[in-house]
Amino acid sequence: MGRVVLSIFTSADGVVDDPQRFTFQFVSEDSMRTGLAQLHAADALLLGRVTYEGFAASWPSMTDEAGFADKMNSMPKYVVSTTLDRGEWNNTTVITDNVAEMVTKLKTEVNGDILIYGSVSLVRWLLRNELVDELRLVTYPVVMGGGVRLFEDSDEPAVLRLVGTQAFDSGVVVLTYAPAGEKLAGWGQEPGVPGGEG
Repeated sequence: MGRVVLSIFTSADGVVDDPQRFTFQFVSEDSMRTGLAQLHAADALLLGRVTYEGFAASWPSMTDEAGFADKMNSMPKYVVSTTLDRGEWNNTTVITDNVAEMVTKLKTEVNGDILIYGSVSLVRWLLRNELVDELRLVTYPVVMGGGVRLFEDSDEPAVLRLVGTQAFDSGVVVLTYAPAGEKLAGWGQEPGVPGGEG
């Protein structure tokens, strides 16, 4: 049974758009090893259209000794889009409708991770539909002050369960969470003073 796993670069204040603005100076050997291991644990990529098109424009021409490019270019890719007719990148399948059904079916067909990079709009939709199994927030020691954040404004908070942490020499920390499937304690109750009558 496959798992849908998000891996996303975020600043300390939660900004996820245009990560090249804040990631470049923090590249380290240990983070590269972890990134490669994460990729090799995946059996498929699941991407939104914008992220997919960016990857498809760059990865096919890349080579590297570590094996990132070979894995990215050879593995199955699924792109969720209502505007793409077909994918130009090797081994691409376009999902245009019945997204929840298709993702659920994909989870039964693979044994490894179904890895999502970026793809904020898609991830938000998957989170709303309870289709994300794990979130790996690769958190950089930078405060951007403004930008797109992963989590939408919501009328109800979501509780996450911490399943792992990893710190790199550069100061980057990977915080790995799984949806807890529970409500935030006390949420929605009338405000009062604990232990008193207020």
